[in-house]
Amino acid sequence: MRVVRIARFGGPEVLELVELPEPVAGPGEVVIEVEAAEVLFLDTQLRAGWGQEYFKLELPTVLGAGVAGVVRSVGPGVDAVLVGRRVIAGTGGVGTYNGGGYAEQSVVPATEVFPVPNGLELRTALAALHDGATALSQLDLAAVSPGQRVLITAAAGSLGSWLIPLLSATGVTVVGAARGSAKLDRVRELGAHEVVDYSAPGWTGGLQGVDVVFDGAGGEIGRAAYAITRPGGRFLGYGAASGDFAGADHRDDVTVVGIYQPDPVAWRDLPRRALQLLADRRLDPAIGQTFPLAEAAAAHAAIEARTTVGKTLLVR
Repeated sequence: MRVVRIARFGGPEVLELVELPEPVAGPGEVVIEVEAAEVLFLDTQLRAGWGQEYFKLELPTVLGAGVAGVVRSVGPGVDAVLVGRRVIAGTGGVGTYNGGGYAEQSVVPATEVFPVPNGLELRTALAALHDGATALSQLDLAAVSPGQRVLITAAAGSLGSWLIPLLSATGVTVVGAARGSAKLDRVRELGAHEVVDYSAPGWTGGLQGVDVVFDGAGGEIGRAAYAITRPGGRFLGYGAASGDFAGADHRDDVTVVGIYQPDPVAWRDLPRRALQLLADRRLDPAIGQTFPLAEAAAAHAAIEARTTVGKTLLVR
């Protein structure tokens, strides 16, 4: 079985394709024949050595937090009805990062397996696992109201393809912030009412204040968005693609909400809700780019170069 692993921290070049024995499901586990593995910005950070105080990866290790494929086998205590089912699955529990997704076969906890509705393409369904779940949790926390102005940073990313159409349907004015004309075109296609290029100096200068911010960028971009949040507004920070999480210098008149994870049972309901939205054709989180498993380094390099749009996958 082929996997992509890292034996040391560093640039994309440390990702190496190697052969390992086929995995065996243990108690409470399943083995999935992987068709697609998601590539997160977090993966690139962990590969570079960031976050060891939180995740404590033991090298060598295989990255990858989510997969889509077909259940190949189940371990003791798991219902055999899952064998042959099309599924998406997280490789670890809520709030953890176990890795193992960058592989032709992946062992995952049975509790993290979600059957894919008939008629829904597996690669599209994979967008529900983390992006759909995160978007729905943030929307629940934001409690937006019709007539409000809502700003989304990193709006051309994979979460933007969920947040923009879902927010547009609530009667708010959606302002999408992204970098460069191609990404701004994507944000318009998703349904944003206004767009702004945050690579331009003083990019918030021409914007009216906003009532709610969904910040997937962090860093100076997030701080600029925080500064134009109206008194009484809400700032939801869930990304740090620009370096760190914004909103650290709290204002008394703005509610800052970080990444929220409810109890595991409640959290697992979010991918199910997201899958149903996809099955009902309520939105289409188009996959921005795919790379063969053997080209994982190229996928990481593209994400770090900020050239990707939407979801990035490794595929068989």
